[in-house]
Amino acid sequence: MSLPAAARLTIDLDALARNYRQLRDLAPGAEAAPVVKADGYGLGAAQIASRLWAEGARSFFVARLAEGEALRTALGAARPARILVLDGLIPGTEARFKAANLVPVLSSMPQIEAATALAGQGTLECALQVDTGMYRQGLPMEQTKALVQAGDRLSHLKIDLIMSHLGSATLPDDPRNRAQLEAFREVRQMFPEAKASLAASAGIFLGPDYRFDLVRPGISLYGGGPEERPDPRLQAVATFTAPLLAIRHVPAGSTIGYGPSMVVDRPSRVGLVGAGYADGLIRAAKGKSQAWVDGGLCRVLIVTMDLIVIDLEDAEVQVGDWVEFMGRNVALDDLASAAGTVAHECLVRLNRAERIYRGEA
Repeated sequence: MSLPAAARLTIDLDALARNYRQLRDLAPGAEAAPVVKADGYGLGAAQIASRLWAEGARSFFVARLAEGEALRTALGAARPARILVLDGLIPGTEARFKAANLVPVLSSMPQIEAATALAGQGTLECALQVDTGMYRQGLPMEQTKALVQAGDRLSHLKIDLIMSHLGSATLPDDPRNRAQLEAFREVRQMFPEAKASLAASAGIFLGPDYRFDLVRPGISLYGGGPEERPDPRLQAVATFTAPLLAIRHVPAGSTIGYGPSMVVDRPSRVGLVGAGYADGLIRAAKGKSQAWVDGGLCRVLIVTMDLIVIDLEDAEVQVGDWVEFMGRNVALDDLASAAGTVAHECLVRLNRAERIYRGEA
């Protein structure tokens, strides 16, 4: 029998588009600007952004300058998207920003000074990120107030978007959400002519108070639930499957794989699947995650670099059948929970499987 050469990562662009419309409709009146950093969360920024442009998206967020340059090239002159770079303007990269027509998201005084120098005697379009209580990226509130009071410091910067990021949006009842919202409202008053953006994926679901003028859907575009668990309003975009390479019968009391961590307590029928952590599946999920085969779920026993062993029990399978480790039948958030991580990490690790796109890009 001729077996497939590689595991497969199937990306459903129609499901992506449905998720985008769902998130956009939750924030009527606000622009929905997709986050396509880390190569579209590992699923291909060019293909993701191309489809979302067709759905009406006109602004996109990336993390790195190189990501912005690549996205500008992929979209081309026919799709003049507004591309915002979350890293901001790092000194020494000014010419590259200008050449690719990228918008820096400024989050520190050195970045503001670099942007002012780039503007020269003209003006430079930019966004400003303010830290409202997450203590990560963003200009501190005190510095923001001082900057506004010294109006000449901003005279050559066209700040048409102010933004912040919620630290506890996946926990709707966390009081930090309301505290950050109140702080952001104060920031908005300082920049009355700029659009405002506070909500990323989970923030969109917190309600209209958090949505403002622009929302930044990220992980939920790709099927990740806003509370880090499966959400029926969102569809799976990525499906990871791999071929069954062999079937083995293991006596009770036997140890499978390296070391003593997986000992079977009964005679077992197991399957060897052609994928592993070199493909991006997380080793820590062994013994806790599940796979879908023959119309049902079975337990993942071990994860090694190139092979996964699953407990087939009574599954009617044969060598060459496909096993799903993530997709419509094995939710992205459930896989993340089993691995002790978040959906974002599960997606961006998928780096070796053959990519197959379904739906128009």
